[in-house]
Amino acid sequence: MAALGVAVLAVSTSAILVRWSDAPAVVLAFYRVLLTTLLISPFLLTRHRGDLGAFRRRDLLVAVLTGAALAVHFAAYFESLAWTSVAASVTLVQAQPLFVAVGAALFLRERIGPRTVAGIAIAIAGMAAMSAGEFLAGAAVEGSHPLYGNALAVLGAVMAAVYVLVGRSLRQRVALVPYVLVVYTACTLTLFLIAIAQDLPLAGYGRREWFLFLALAVGPGLFGHTVVNWALGHVDSAVVSVSLLGEPIGATILALVLLAEAPGATTVAGGVVVLAGIYLTSAARA
Repeated sequence: MAALGVAVLAVSTSAILVRWSDAPAVVLAFYRVLLTTLLISPFLLTRHRGDLGAFRRRDLLVAVLTGAALAVHFAAYFESLAWTSVAASVTLVQAQPLFVAVGAALFLRERIGPRTVAGIAIAIAGMAAMSAGEFLAGAAVEGSHPLYGNALAVLGAVMAAVYVLVGRSLRQRVALVPYVLVVYTACTLTLFLIAIAQDLPLAGYGRREWFLFLALAVGPGLFGHTVVNWALGHVDSAVVSVSLLGEPIGATILALVLLAEAPGATTVAGGVVVLAGIYLTSAARA
């Protein structure tokens, strides 16, 4: 539980670090995942070298597809922060449990109960209220386009759900470190190809940008999502899902203190409704 608390605090810093950076979103995502991969590689080489043998060809393909979905998640999420408020972006990205529930019902034939349906409906109503409020009042981002930013955040949530759904069965057969390493490597290569396709510069950044790249890898990457994956082996998944709802709250508070970005009343109210819907959905599927 202590590690989970550290992880939630770490992932809450992600949006702030992205906002502080002047690098393109895809470049930020690329270096975050690349540096995180390099940081965990020694653990594989020293303690988990033999675990790579658990990968069959089909498993390897699944892991690569999972990494590609994670790449789109990061790219969409980071880009959304340029167009909408931190509060809206982080809350909408955190809505991935809703899409996991829908995807599990459609593709894994899992039953959706009335509480899950109610949670999804509540969260969607909150998303609509949040987006409408930001569109009418204007998000706290200069030159913002909140509807576009919110749509990117929702895309990020959908891709995070794909990442969870596709990788869930594979994690039952493959240990954490080799799984994360293969997925992160595939994610890094996908982001590299996207950056090349968009003709984005991967070099020429100053010390400040490299510090932010490293901070994203160490904070949200290593002490955030990687620790969350570790905590899943020791804490009930429902507890982890509910704990992650602290990220939008933490990110919003940090944005208020460090960026002087105060969310509007409609954004706050809509965000609370979204979080309530996510909580109900997560609790119903526990």
